[in-house]
Order: sequence, then C-alpha cells, then structure tokens
Amino acid sequence: MSNIDLNILRDQAYKIACDHGFHDKELSNEHFLCLVISELMEAVEADRKGKRFDKGKYEYNEITECQGWLTAEEKFINVFNRCIKDTVEDELADAVIRLFDLAGMRNISLELVTKDMADGIDDMAESCKDETFTESIYAISTLVSRYDGLYDFPTAINDMIMAIFGLAKYLDIDLLWHIEQKMKYNQFREKMHGKKY
Repeated sequence: MSNIDLNILRDQAYKIACDHGFHDKELSNEHFLCLVISELMEAVEADRKGKRFDKGKYEYNEITECQGWLTAEEKFINVFNRCIKDTVEDELADAVIRLFDLAGMRNISLELVTKDMADGIDDMAESCKDETFTESIYAISTLVSRYDGLYDFPTAINDMIMAIFGLAKYLDIDLLWHIEQKMKYNQFREKMHGKKY
C-alpha cells in the first residue's frame, strides 16, 4: 500500500463528484465535513446492525451472477448491492472518498498521508485497540474541531484519512479495495446519487 499515490484517488473521487453534480454550486468546508461525518455515523449504524462485508459471499455472488441479459456493469451493481452496500466497510470507504473529494476541491495534497502511510496507519491502528468502535469513530469525527487553531486544514484532512485507514487496519479491512469498488459503483449512479445534496 505504500506505493499508492492517494492524490490519484483524490483526483478520481473529485472528478466523479463533479460529474454527478456535487460541485455545481460553491459550498463550505463545513458542508463537506458534515457529509464525511454522516458517512462515519452510517458506519456506526452498520456496526450496530452487524452489517459486515463477507468476502466468501461476495466471491460466490460474483461467480453466480450470470443472467445472460445483464451487462457487466449491471452484474457489478447487483453484486455490490447484495454484498457490499451499507456495510461497515462500505461506509468507511464513503467517508474516505468524501475526504478525497474535499481534498480535490481544495487542492489539498495527500502526500503527508501517503508518505507516512505505513508508520502512521500502524500508530492509528494501535490507538484503536483500547477504544470501542464508537469511540474510534467519535475521535475521527471530532479531529478537525480538535485541530482548529493547532494545525492547518490540509493537515487535519490528511490525519482524518490516516485515522480511518488505521481503524480499518485494526478491523482487518482492506479499505483501499473497498474505496476502489465504491468509486467504480459511484460512476454508475445518477446525478447527486438521487439525493438533494
């Protein structure tokens, strides 16, 4: 994972968001951070309901999704909806994608998180071992407000991304894979993903 350039994923997430109307009007950093926090809260709800990704079920569904009249895109969407959508993994991926989008919109480099990926993620994962899932999510959700006046906004965004990757590592989640799947899924969705904002 240390070879991954997160700025490329940032640019892809921002482009997908632009293509789907999320930047048709100028909105504040607080607006976009609220959407990040909403994704983190959806992860909490998924955790409360026990909705976790099942790799075996996913692989089985990939093989058996064989209706001849469906396109490859439709098959992908069907399997994603059955096996990934609304799981803890999916919601954590959504939170990072929204942070990538915000970083892309504000031209924030993600070199800090990319450079410190291995050590930083290990440190963040270690910090999760004495916390409940909700405590870890709370810590991530409040990071920007706790950093206010201490660190600049780009550092806070980089650290939020690193913290989510750390939590994912602690939970043994291949977050990068889930981000890639969700970004692919998002490309096929309607404008604003059918939402008001």
